[in-house]
Amino acid sequence: MFKAGYVALVGRPNAGKSSLLNAIIGEKVAIVSSKPQTTRDNILGILTTEEYQLVFVDTPGVHHSKNLLDKAMMKNVRSALAGVDCVVYLVDGSKAPDEEELDYINHIEGDKIVVKTKTDLPKLQEFDCDIALSSKTGENVDLLISKILESIPEYEEQYYIYPPDYYTDKSVKFLISEEIREKALHLLNQEVPHGIAVEIIRFYEGENVVEIDADIVCEQERHKGMIIGKGGATLKEIGMAARKFATQLLDKKVMLKLFVKVEKDWRNKPQKVKNLGY
Repeated sequence: MFKAGYVALVGRPNAGKSSLLNAIIGEKVAIVSSKPQTTRDNILGILTTEEYQLVFVDTPGVHHSKNLLDKAMMKNVRSALAGVDCVVYLVDGSKAPDEEELDYINHIEGDKIVVKTKTDLPKLQEFDCDIALSSKTGENVDLLISKILESIPEYEEQYYIYPPDYYTDKSVKFLISEEIREKALHLLNQEVPHGIAVEIIRFYEGENVVEIDADIVCEQERHKGMIIGKGGATLKEIGMAARKFATQLLDKKVMLKLFVKVEKDWRNKPQKVKNLGY
């Protein structure tokens, strides 16, 4: 018998959804940052063995909508919950859930598993959950997969939703653009990250080299200066880290050029939000 199905990873911003997805898949599928609302799109991570294929949907953090980008992100959360076989709701182990979050969890329909994350941290909060785990150490990640499989449909023959060698549905361009954004998130001040996006404007893959031009889009002129940094140092550091990732991903020499573009209030412009893939 073979099992195959969909699993939604849901929770508040910075609950550890992307970290868990990467730990489960064993590849870098989703970007990780200490800054909340890092994930903006539903990202699929695909885990395939001889006995099962699980398609995990990493969703943006559950939050109140402030602009069109936020509304698009919350729409992605709702679409992820529709039709999945199991919902894994993650709660940051360092912060006990409040009444609003508990009410949200209680209203999730169908099979669900409530997970306390970040058990590797020294100060954990006590609250009811089905499993407590750490994506960093791998503690109880296998136990979570076993529990998820209890909710997954069974087939008499091998049934693959995606080809067995896939580990995500996202394109190479998407993965590289997200890697650029992750490096920027790590280096920039708190006020900048929510207002930035990355758009690949040129992608040429030759036999031995890949040429990539990308825009880092921000909302204000002063943010542009922060992204570039003194003497271009910050932008250079972002580019070096992203180029290393792209080289490993593509197994070719990568020529990456980064540009910084100001697009005022882009998060409230429907066409721009759509063009950026959110």
